[in-house]
Amino acid sequence: MISLKGPGIKIFAAVIAVIALAFGIYSTFIQSAGYVKTTATIISIEKDPESGSNDDSYIVTARYTADGKEYTNVLDSYSPSYKEGGTVVVRYDPADPNRITSGYGIGIYAMVVGAVILLAIIFLTARQKKSVSKLLESQGEIHYLPSERGKERELYFITDLGTPKFGHRIEDKYRRVLYEARMTKFTLLSAYEFDFIDHEKSRTTHHLIGHTEETDWNSILIDNHSTFTLDGMDVWKHLRSIGVTIDSRFGKAEGIMPSYDIRKDGEHLAYAENTSHFVHEEDAEQHKVASKIPNPMFFRVFTDEKNLDLLFMILVAIARSGATDERGGNRRMLFNTVKGK
Repeated sequence: MISLKGPGIKIFAAVIAVIALAFGIYSTFIQSAGYVKTTATIISIEKDPESGSNDDSYIVTARYTADGKEYTNVLDSYSPSYKEGGTVVVRYDPADPNRITSGYGIGIYAMVVGAVILLAIIFLTARQKKSVSKLLESQGEIHYLPSERGKERELYFITDLGTPKFGHRIEDKYRRVLYEARMTKFTLLSAYEFDFIDHEKSRTTHHLIGHTEETDWNSILIDNHSTFTLDGMDVWKHLRSIGVTIDSRFGKAEGIMPSYDIRKDGEHLAYAENTSHFVHEEDAEQHKVASKIPNPMFFRVFTDEKNLDLLFMILVAIARSGATDERGGNRRMLFNTVKGK
């Protein structure tokens, strides 16, 4: 099963477009192959009684002659240019003259819709590839600051769901924002544009974050692959390529909420607890998080890492995809929980 957003909705739209094009070509050209052309006279134009009050649907009846015999039938199209007493070119089936088409029926509309959808998909895909290439030219491949260790601190990773352009941030216990991702462009079909801002290092990087894509692996245990693209790459492939591993389990932190042991090249980077409570309960109403419902994108984080850019990217990957390991899956968390790891 592929989710209907981002790449998934493009695939779904492409399938619909191909079906529409095939239907349109068949009904307009193939189905009426061998039909005979003639001129028909429009004898009545009536509003379709089954259409709504705001729906301009009409039934057009025309009279025509085939093989010396007169026929009266409803056309498969309507145009504002049609007038009672006017004429229209139609084609009829010589084997059954009651079967007629004006050549501008639903098949034409299906072809137009299918072609427009395909062109839109091609345009959006090409534009996204161009955006990724432009981004790579301007700032190169993704790189992170070297690891620096300091005193362990408790931080809070929060997802702001207040607007469609929701973002993420890491705060300290004094509510200072240390690192954040601000969405600068929201789109339904192509990648979102983000500014990643490191307030401690005064540096900003730009990233293209794709829509979350979930694929069912069809295993006996619950195990989906959830991911998104990061500057055109699968985010989990990117993180694995630089040595990131994540072990998770239920129930180690708050109730049955999951917790995560995050490592880089085998060395401990951070421990994160997924929690349903907000950081500052006393002024939650003024907090920028959208509501008080349990938010699976909220974490308490314990780390002695001074440079937060890699840790922040990992937490964004977990929060946006809902995955619980570095492969984008969740089965390992179930195994770890059963084993009591």
